[in-house]
Amino acid sequence: MVNAIKEQRDLILNQIRAITRGDWKVLIIDENSKKIIDNAVKEDDILNENITNIERIEDRREAQKDTDAIYLLTPEPHILDCLMADFEKRKYRKTYLIWTSLLEAPLRRRIDVSRQASEQLVLPVSTLLVDFFPRESHLITFRDKWSFPILYHPSCNSLVLDHMQMLAQKITGICVTLGEYPKIRYYQPRNPTHEANVLSMHVAKFVQEELDTYAKYNQDFPPPSTRPQGVLVITDRCMDLMAPLVHEFTYQAMAHDLLPIKEGEKVTYQTVVHQGEVDEEEKELELSENDKVWVDNRHIHMVYTIDKLRNDFKKFIDDNPNFTGADANGTSTNAIKDMLAGLSQFTATKEAYSLHLGVATDCMSIFTRSKLMDLKIVEQTLATALDDDYRKPRNIAMDLLGLLDGNDVSEVDKLRLLLLYVLFRDGVIREDLQLLLKHAVLPPYKEQLVTNLDLIGARTTKILKENRPLRPPIFSLKPAPAANEEYPLSRFDPAIKTMLEGVTTGTLPQDIFPYTPQSRPLDDSDAINAQAQTSLRSAKPTWARNRMSTVESRQRIIVFMAGGATYSESRACYEVGKQSGRDIFLATSHMVTPSLFLKQVEDLTAERRKLDLPADRPKPKAPAHLFEREAPKPEPVRAPAAGGMGFPIYPTHVGGAPRPNNAPLPPAPVTYDPRLTQGMSNLAVNAPQASGSGKLEKKGKPGGLVVEEEKKKKKGLFHRSKK
Repeated sequence: MVNAIKEQRDLILNQIRAITRGDWKVLIIDENSKKIIDNAVKEDDILNENITNIERIEDRREAQKDTDAIYLLTPEPHILDCLMADFEKRKYRKTYLIWTSLLEAPLRRRIDVSRQASEQLVLPVSTLLVDFFPRESHLITFRDKWSFPILYHPSCNSLVLDHMQMLAQKITGICVTLGEYPKIRYYQPRNPTHEANVLSMHVAKFVQEELDTYAKYNQDFPPPSTRPQGVLVITDRCMDLMAPLVHEFTYQAMAHDLLPIKEGEKVTYQTVVHQGEVDEEEKELELSENDKVWVDNRHIHMVYTIDKLRNDFKKFIDDNPNFTGADANGTSTNAIKDMLAGLSQFTATKEAYSLHLGVATDCMSIFTRSKLMDLKIVEQTLATALDDDYRKPRNIAMDLLGLLDGNDVSEVDKLRLLLLYVLFRDGVIREDLQLLLKHAVLPPYKEQLVTNLDLIGARTTKILKENRPLRPPIFSLKPAPAANEEYPLSRFDPAIKTMLEGVTTGTLPQDIFPYTPQSRPLDDSDAINAQAQTSLRSAKPTWARNRMSTVESRQRIIVFMAGGATYSESRACYEVGKQSGRDIFLATSHMVTPSLFLKQVEDLTAERRKLDLPADRPKPKAPAHLFEREAPKPEPVRAPAAGGMGFPIYPTHVGGAPRPNNAPLPPAPVTYDPRLTQGMSNLAVNAPQASGSGKLEKKGKPGGLVVEEEKKKKKGLFHRSKK
């Protein structure tokens, strides 16, 4: 199965390898490009490609004028300033330049007109389009939580156009990295009431332009492949406002919802292992693709997660008796060697199981303490508009009031319930909304948070006796499943799952998800291709086909969710991909948890200055030390003058520090200024100098020295003594 992390890693390493070609070079990076590299590539993998060392362009660095340098940089103005400062000082012999994304024309012209750059830069300059962060094999983020307010906050309208173009460039980079020139579809809501309803359309248009331009100037794109043409679907948070509010009970989504997991360059959680035992301790768990226990269990319903972790852990212990003392006969030399070789891996895996058991236990403790069992019954009804018998719900308002009046439900959970109810009713009378807030004992200012949903596509209020039809759902309601449904209290599916099922079967409605003009098919080829892939999967071919060819033939579908995606939506992409035999990638600006979603919605009416947007901060500048003049080289050190008894006079202080009495004297250096002509050099050589013995050397014949040995020969000191 294709892995987005590996694809980006290979792209970066292949570019470095193509430049080094066995010659040693230094790699120069900046703060942002370092984050991209660290996310996908190990430092040792880079050093193994004939890289002597990796340095930050913002840091103080020694010049290496006899070494070539590879610059892998972010195309930002202050980073270009750093690069131009290096050109000015000629820090390296030759420069190979790689940008992580497109360099804007005004910045590119600065390099084009620079004489120093033209003398040092090796052409052509490369652009990798890797300005994104694969978080999982099929999940990619931009680590940009500011995207939500920029796209939906009324005071950020001036930033929207540039931001959409930036999103389009990053999406194009994902397509190029995966080798896809896809058909593009986008979400077009029915009867929209919010200003941002054209967001997906504009992003799709910009992506189409970027891809077409890239293909025009790169004749080898897309690379040849046996896969069907990929599909890119661009949508935004407005398509599904339920998903960020509903409690999800699969392991990954539940952990991110209920636990204080830290999200940054790494995703970590502090937990206690061996609780209640002698060796109890607190440890930090990193949740990443390198953690096989996490990868194997993150999409499993919590009903089974703890039992599965325990059973897998027991099986792991049983499969490794050498490390548990169960195998008493494993005392041979070879057995001990094998045991020592696998000890670190055994310890790491054992610790991973212990940590995940602690995380799952923490989740279930909160689940029980917060009465989430009672809460999710009402949540599922509100989110699906159907009760547990798949019928139109009755008395849902009374069930809601029972939870809002209770003391066991937290304030945040009451607010989530209230928002779900408003969305379910497609708006309520304002007086009823205020009454519901009082029942929930929520402060009156939370009313603003509820009505802020209007800015992202909801209708939260209506007038008494207003005769307006209910807004139809994007997709028709699913029929009741078989009686043996696995999770009756997890009936809600994110809209993205139904959308992807439509893509894979060729039944996605084109009025809600139209194509861009360049991608529009002339016939029903999508439906035909979907049926063809289904029939190929169900057929039993007589020819042999290895696993790699099967992977290569899988169609790739990329979904971009503007405004942030949820972990339930990520899970849905994996599930549909597995069911349909396709590789489905979810890309988004950032991952959304319920608490973050509530905060971001609440801030949609806050003053822009309080948002602390990166665009409103002072622009970063290149460090001042890069523009400092290099200190002049010290004057050549002359031999010290001779003192009494012919010994040279040395200072007692070197560099301001006194020389210890018993420290040996440094040798007297004899240096010459290389700028002297040969004639001047001869004069300097023949001038009286202090010798190592403390005596002055005499001037000999022109062009030579009279050495002490010749003087001694004349005295017969080296003649053999007569016996």
